[in-house]
Amino acid sequence: MRLMLAELAPTLGDLGANLDRLERTIELEPVDLAVFPELFLSGYRVGDRVRQLSVTHGDAVHQRLSAFAQRSRTSIVVGAPVRSTDRPGETHNAALLFGADGTNATQSKRFLPTFGPFEEGGLFTATNTSRPVRWGGSSIGLEICYDLFFPEVSRELAVRGAELLVAISAAPVTSRRLFDRILPARAIENGLPVVYVNRVGVEDGLVFGGGSIALDARGELLRGRAIVAPSGRPEERIEVVELDLTQAERWRPLRPVLRDLTQRPSEPTGSA
Repeated sequence: MRLMLAELAPTLGDLGANLDRLERTIELEPVDLAVFPELFLSGYRVGDRVRQLSVTHGDAVHQRLSAFAQRSRTSIVVGAPVRSTDRPGETHNAALLFGADGTNATQSKRFLPTFGPFEEGGLFTATNTSRPVRWGGSSIGLEICYDLFFPEVSRELAVRGAELLVAISAAPVTSRRLFDRILPARAIENGLPVVYVNRVGVEDGLVFGGGSIALDARGELLRGRAIVAPSGRPEERIEVVELDLTQAERWRPLRPVLRDLTQRPSEPTGSA
């Protein structure tokens, strides 16, 4: 499969401009799956405008993305604030998947940072579960930024049958070296390829760090081919990578972590 890693800087607070940019980027080259950063549709430092900029299933933004994915024959993963369907008035920081076959799915962020420059806990509602989403004949596990620091999130997706982990991010430059270390670990410990797309640019003094990569099921870097980001900033980068989804099936018998985990006897709940 061909992947596009779109390491771009969105326009803060401008849904229309960011939708236009997403479509122009995908039109650059045919790929199977194009991945854009966390909160790409709205920008990250939106503050109290988060509700105004949020997406609802079936609204104009949602319909436009779904129609474009089908028309371009390109599946899309992109980050956006999404209105909660379970708790009216609340909003999720979510990853949206729009399939080229017309399917779509949403995965909300599990862990919301509220330290340093981050204020997500005051803006968003977290979810407490992760489930792989169907994409064509495959199954993808979606994660968002800080979720990667909790190994149980990736493990839950792997145990539930994910064949690929896709993580989107809006991480600052100061965190880049941490992601460089934990991303190979998430691949190795689950025997799954990992795709990570982080944004670049600056918002309200926060400098985002890029570092988007694709890793195979052994945690090895997959080298791709760079293409020029039209009308973009110098730090922006778009990369097209070839990924073999069958590799995990060949690799896991040599490192059967998930098999050994599921076959382990359960721990006793107490003593007599």
